Amino acid sequence: MPKDSLKSPELYVNRELSWLEFNQRVLEEGLSTDLPPLERLKFLSIVSSNLDEFYLVRVAGLMQQKAAKVRRRDPSGMTPAEQLTAVSRRVQRMYAQQAEGIRNVLAALAAEGLVVWRRPDWTPEQQQFLRAYFTREILPLLTPLSMEDLDPRPLLPSLQICVAAVVSGESPGKDEKSRIKSRGSKVEGRRSKVEQAGPSSAPTFSNLQSPIPNPSATGAENGPAHAEKFVVVPIPTQLPRWITLPSEEGLHLAWTEEAIAANLSALFPGSEVQATAVFRIARDADVVLDDEEVEDLLRAMEKVVQSRRRRAAVRLTLSQDPDPRIRCWLVDWLKLDEENVFEVEALAAGLLMDLALRSGFDNLKIKDWPPQTPRDLLGADDLWAAVQDHDVLLFHPYESFDPVVRLVEQAAADPQVLAIKQTLYRTSGDSPVVQALGRAAQNGKEVTVLVELKARFDESRNIQWARRLEDAGVHVIYGVAGLKTHAKALLIVRREAQRLERYVHLATGNYNDRTARLYSDIGLLTCDKDLASDVAAFFNLLTGYSEPVGWSKIRIAPSGLKEEFINLIEREIQVSTADRPGLIMAKINSLQDPDIVRALYRASRAGVKIRLNVRGICCLRPGVPGVSEHIEVRSIVDRFLEHARVYYFRNGGHEEVYLSSADWMRRNLKRRLEILFPVVDRRLRQRLIGILETCFADNQQAWRLNTDGTYDRVARRGSKIRAQQQFYQEAVHAARQFAHATPQFRPLTRAKN
Repeated sequence: MPKDSLKSPELYVNRELSWLEFNQRVLEEGLSTDLPPLERLKFLSIVSSNLDEFYLVRVAGLMQQKAAKVRRRDPSGMTPAEQLTAVSRRVQRMYAQQAEGIRNVLAALAAEGLVVWRRPDWTPEQQQFLRAYFTREILPLLTPLSMEDLDPRPLLPSLQICVAAVVSGESPGKDEKSRIKSRGSKVEGRRSKVEQAGPSSAPTFSNLQSPIPNPSATGAENGPAHAEKFVVVPIPTQLPRWITLPSEEGLHLAWTEEAIAANLSALFPGSEVQATAVFRIARDADVVLDDEEVEDLLRAMEKVVQSRRRRAAVRLTLSQDPDPRIRCWLVDWLKLDEENVFEVEALAAGLLMDLALRSGFDNLKIKDWPPQTPRDLLGADDLWAAVQDHDVLLFHPYESFDPVVRLVEQAAADPQVLAIKQTLYRTSGDSPVVQALGRAAQNGKEVTVLVELKARFDESRNIQWARRLEDAGVHVIYGVAGLKTHAKALLIVRREAQRLERYVHLATGNYNDRTARLYSDIGLLTCDKDLASDVAAFFNLLTGYSEPVGWSKIRIAPSGLKEEFINLIEREIQVSTADRPGLIMAKINSLQDPDIVRALYRASRAGVKIRLNVRGICCLRPGVPGVSEHIEVRSIVDRFLEHARVYYFRNGGHEEVYLSSADWMRRNLKRRLEILFPVVDRRLRQRLIGILETCFADNQQAWRLNTDGTYDRVARRGSKIRAQQQFYQEAVHAARQFAHATPQFRPLTRAKN
């Protein structure tokens, strides 16, 4: 037991296992018969997409630590090796549940006329159609890779679906093998020069021996012999996930990879395909770049993205019951432990989203909730005048993200706008915000944009945007050395009458018009002079012209934000009394930072009531006697991804509410540039408190965290309260009320109700 009892491993849930519990809650939505089949399919798809990223980053990091013989224990007391074993067991159970869920959903879809045929069930007519389709549409695109004859063996990209086959037939003689190996040696020489710049963990394959037996090999060494070969056929990514089968009614589909596996013999005339299996490799994507020592960050990030192709495998998924020879060869080639090999019902189930989003079959989906005009902008014809008049709260996706896009677009065209400064972390592929920034620079405005190149898995897109913005004349910066810029901030300087006015947008979510329809986030539009001054100083900090200053209203990480949070928690302890106990409410994505956890434990011991709504990771254990009896943790999983960060402190009756880009994670508070900002308008502050209270009142989509780290559904008693549905109904009600009143101004947008 540590000297500080609040550091005891018994008080902490392992971070990785806590995240898997979040993914389990997503899975439970996919298993719920309360949802229509295609909506369930979305959640089942998200489970796989989540697991892909989890292995690419988190498990990859654990495997690196294990390989380096790191035995340091995490706050919950587990070593990297112990975590990998526990993760594997948990994921195996998750895949089994997901497989059952997929089977049930596909059966429900079939009953409604949307039939997905598996290979064993194809009719003779379907087999004939697929054979002809394969020959006409697929065969010309395929490239079989004879893995034993190619030296070095090809590097298969991460997450690409491939078909493996054992093929028997005539093998090349000695002379032919020598020619192949000679060509391969030249390729290896060229490749080695490239790999010198790559990560040291890149696997080498030249010395592996095939475990596939060759009992039929006979004849002279220089003559032909019958042999078994291991062949891999990568499935081109441009091929559709499904093949539409002829049918008199409904929609009938076949899996593309199964059609390829069934007709693979067409690639090997004169040979026999003895066995096939579909598989995917996940490669280490946990690339750490020391940008303090990199002169050209843009080019360095391009190399990082390219290097991911060559990094070591961290997971192998195969179709169920693969031929043992194929499984053995792949495991040996990839040098994977069995705990990172999984046989799954639906390979690349994340791509099931394509089926879930198909047009038609609306009766198998949930009804759309079109975003409404923000209530603070109802009747506002002029955005500049509206924000000058009052602070504007934007609650996405219940309320439209369009005002943010419109603000940047208007600023780009407005001759009175002189300068625009903005941070970009994740954007959509055809981002109207980024396009408007380019136009603004072309129109002669001073435009400065921080593009965070290290936004994981969005690096390529951000590199492309950065180059396009630079070509348009934008001052593009790539952040502060050693830190990710995760803050969401926009500053517009506009000349009005004889003065300069600054307009500010701060938010909990990214400037991404697409995810703004899927993520629940909150933003603030304001002309508050102190806040605007702070944001201007923040941008000066980013561009390197100043050191951190004494902030008037905002707080930033890593310079003092964690300390500010701990001070706010400690203040709540000081003002808490038996008659009026303190109250802390927080809505966040993750809670992992040990110092924050210990501060919350101290507050609970002092009698402060703590209500946490944590979407994902939560390493704190509620309900521990003498430590956390006054802490309650809930989690909501519903149609939108909960993404907003809202912090409330009762403060002895002088209530304070903050919004932030930061979670209570060590990485957010120590390795990222984040912003915490107060909501000072009393009307908006009360609205945010109401949002928090509604989240804690949810008894339809909410889960409660138990002391042992598991979750149970909140009991569905009394009146039904579903937070997301209530938020949307409130947005619709506000828009309808305004529509029925006599407007003084023309509405900014008119939503379809």
